[in-house]
Formats: sequence, C-alpha cells, structure tokens
Amino acid sequence: MAARKQQGGRPRDSRVDEKILRTARELIDEVGYPALTVDQVAARAGVGKAAIYRRYGSKAEMAFVATMHEQSLPPWAGTGSLHGDLLALVRTYHARMAAPAARQLAPALISELAANPELDSRFQDTFMAAEQAGFAEIIEQAVARGELSGPVDPAMAHVLLLGSLASALYILNLPVDDAMVTDLATAATAGITALADRHRGDPGGAAETPAR
Repeated sequence: MAARKQQGGRPRDSRVDEKILRTARELIDEVGYPALTVDQVAARAGVGKAAIYRRYGSKAEMAFVATMHEQSLPPWAGTGSLHGDLLALVRTYHARMAAPAARQLAPALISELAANPELDSRFQDTFMAAEQAGFAEIIEQAVARGELSGPVDPAMAHVLLLGSLASALYILNLPVDDAMVTDLATAATAGITALADRHRGDPGGAAETPAR
C-alpha cells in the first residue's frame, strides 16, 4: 500500500517507506506532533526531504500514515457476521489508535484539520473515504446475508463505531480494554441494525454518503 501513488520514475523503495514512518512515530513520541518537522524526520531517517514529499503531501499526512493507516486499506476479512466484522475492525483500529504516537497526534491533528479546510478536504477524500468504503463493504455483506433489512449510510456506521472509539480514547481518556472494544462493536451492531430497520421501506431514509 502507498500513501501517494508515484507518478512514473523508479519504483518506490519500501525500505525508505518504513524508515520514514518509523522515524515519524519515534519523533512524535519524543517531541510531540506540533514540534515535529519534516526536516527532523528526513535527517534522522537519512533520506532527503524530497523523498518524503514524493510520498506525502504534508507533515500531517505523513504523521497520520505513520500512526493510523494509509490511504488504501486492505479488504476486511469477512467473519460471517456483522458483529464479528465490526469487532475485527475496531480491534484493528484500537491497536493503532491507542498507541502513544497516535495519542500524541490526534488532538493536534483535529485542531489543524479544523483550521485548514484544504487539508481537511484532502483527508476526507482519502483517509476517511477509505474508512467509509470499508464500512460500506461490511454493510453490503450483512445485507446480502440477511442480517440487515436494508442498507445503512456508511458514514453513520463510521460514527457509531470509530467515532465512539476516538471519543473514548482522546476525549474521555478512558482505559479502553478489549472488553470495552467488544462492547463498542456490540453497540454499533445494535445501532446499525436499528437504522436498517428504521429505514426499511423508506427508499430515502438510508441515503448514501454524498459524493465529494
């Protein structure tokens, strides 16, 4: 997977990718995201700044990929149930979002996105779109199995599961363990099921996420 698709030229060196991301995580742990600079990452990783900017459009994008996930996500492994799929998904995200570097990044990045509409738009069109595509796949599979009575807006599923996880970790500062992660998946499953039932027979009720 790649955060940005290279346009022509030599293939990207995966060793350089890993150096950049590992170094970014280390520096976020050490100095915090606000004090992080691309120059610091380049110097410690032993790469040129150009190598970083060929991969990432900004410091924020580099840091997000280092701590959370890239723009393209692997397909979710189907477990055979909506709850199982959501539980596998939230466990994957919890492992990344609860890490020290992610806890350093999240509050500052949220503030930066709020102040920079262009950066926010890029994140919505890449990272958030990838996350919602994953939810759309899970919902589609659940409908096909007959677990859901109809489609649900993936954005709402995103809010119910990962929005709740982010709130618990970054706003409420709760000690999120696997028992709570399981409860979040259970609550999201119930919420998504209730939304599908509510919109059953109402073609306009479960509107898809508007195209950006």
